Amino acid sequence: MALDDIKISRVIIEDFLKTLIDYCEVDVAIVGAGPSGLVASKKLAEKGAKVAVFERKLSVGGGMWGGGMMFPRIVVQEAALPLLNEFDIKYSEGRETGYYVASSIEAVSKLTASAASSGAQIFNLMSVEDVMTKGGKRVEGLVINWTAVEAAELHVDPLTIKSKLVIDCTGHPAEVCRIVERKVPEAALRVPGERPMWAEKGEKILLDTTREVYPGLLAAGMAANAVSGGPRMGPIFGGMLLSGAKAAEVALMKI
Repeated sequence: MALDDIKISRVIIEDFLKTLIDYCEVDVAIVGAGPSGLVASKKLAEKGAKVAVFERKLSVGGGMWGGGMMFPRIVVQEAALPLLNEFDIKYSEGRETGYYVASSIEAVSKLTASAASSGAQIFNLMSVEDVMTKGGKRVEGLVINWTAVEAAELHVDPLTIKSKLVIDCTGHPAEVCRIVERKVPEAALRVPGERPMWAEKGEKILLDTTREVYPGLLAAGMAANAVSGGPRMGPIFGGMLLSGAKAAEVALMKI
């Protein structure tokens, strides 16, 4: 059968719009498709939650792609090895006892594939510019727009996504939490930002800082440490993976 350019376009548009309409209302909306967001989305979706992940960039994976200073390797501590095994990510023990090394390329690829296969819907090239609240009592959804609109500084009104819970996985900037800090003063949410790098301490406290920081809003990954004033961690990613898993556990209890 001969290819028809218009039919190809129609298939793409119809399928994407059908998906977007279906995901205008979800159980959990995750902002940021970095390692913590991908782990959380997979864990939630496999338990039957309806999950949408919004990533502002063209590619997913956050800072994991680049490993350490563009050496495509990541370090993971022993506590996170069960997650590497769960996602079938190969690793080997490093020179330092208790630390393991894996390919950042393989890690991102398998995290992404597993999240998608579990049923999480990932929307790339979409930015979150605001949250929805009712009387400033809890976060009830997101306000989204195309990243290209943001980059071009166009005056184009956004659309909204309703959710039972939002997880901020935007990394160092903690973008969603900062929106609440700025626009919902009665929330008394303060985001001091991350402190200088101290990988050991940052990894240890990350599971404690992964929590609900405001009704309807969780922080995970580096966003969690930024909200709590924890230290930066660098190219060790075990805590990020474990934080995503914990965020999913907390979310499942709340939805």
